[in-house]
Amino acid sequence: MKKRYKFVIDCANCAAKVEAAVKKIDGVNDATVNFMAQKLVLDADDARFDQILEEVIATAKKVEPDCELTV
Repeated sequence: MKKRYKFVIDCANCAAKVEAAVKKIDGVNDATVNFMAQKLVLDADDARFDQILEEVIATAKKVEPDCELTV
């Protein structure tokens, strides 16, 4: 399942770090963080999507505490 979210992040380097960390999460097929558009596109396993989304939020906050994901 692929979904788009508003993702507020302060810099392009931080966006790249968050993207790399999110891609390592089990069940994530692909993830793209676009700093200029302030968006996150997440492609993950349908059966566990909600659980994976919670992990994505926690991981993003760990990498960049000031980021904000709007679900």
